[in-house]
Amino acid sequence: MKWDVVFQPQNLALYGEGVVTTLALLFSSLAAGGLLALFMAIALTERWSWLRRVVGLYTYVMRGTPLLIQVYLIYYGLGQLEWIQARWDDVWPWTHFKDPAFCAVLALSMNTAAYTAEMLAGAIRQTHHGEIEAAHAYGLGHWGVFWHVVLPSALRRTLPAYGNEVVMMLQTTSLASAVPSLIDITSAASRVYSKYYLPFEAYVFAAVIYMFITFVLVAFFKLLERRFLSFLAPRTSH
Repeated sequence: MKWDVVFQPQNLALYGEGVVTTLALLFSSLAAGGLLALFMAIALTERWSWLRRVVGLYTYVMRGTPLLIQVYLIYYGLGQLEWIQARWDDVWPWTHFKDPAFCAVLALSMNTAAYTAEMLAGAIRQTHHGEIEAAHAYGLGHWGVFWHVVLPSALRRTLPAYGNEVVMMLQTTSLASAVPSLIDITSAASRVYSKYYLPFEAYVFAAVIYMFITFVLVAFFKLLERRFLSFLAPRTSH
């Protein structure tokens, strides 16, 4: 074992760059995907059947195909279209499709949006009817009930499942290493491996970094669950 190679300053700096890139990909995709998921969850639970079908088809396709293929299609596939090639030098937003980070964030955002939308839509559908009736009794209209009662309740109940989705998204950011010039944690490990031919040390160190970030994320969501889901805890008798 040659662990001293991993801890050389230039290699630690490479892993540090990978951590920054990984976290940037994670939080950017969660923010964009979460916003998109909110609108899709509303569409999945509203009265317009045609909109439910369109959004349902989108979530089905995104959840039914591998994320790696989605990354390849966005980064490599779109660049083959002549219509986009004629515009991606000077026409927004196609100019961004030459940026590896943008393509990775776009793929990750679209993917997590599909999963999050279905989770949130399920929680919205499971809102107790008594809460809705009580809100109507206070004089709230349809959208007032949704924004002040249904959505906050659904968000709280979605926390445990969404915590798992965030952890899974952290792991899937490693697929961004398939995009050239992006140095995430997995790419950093691959470069150390290719330079020193030490696959075990390079990838085990990367795994330890992923595990540490996962531990922090899990602890954070446990705190949120204790804060917002304490009313679901079993009552203790005194």
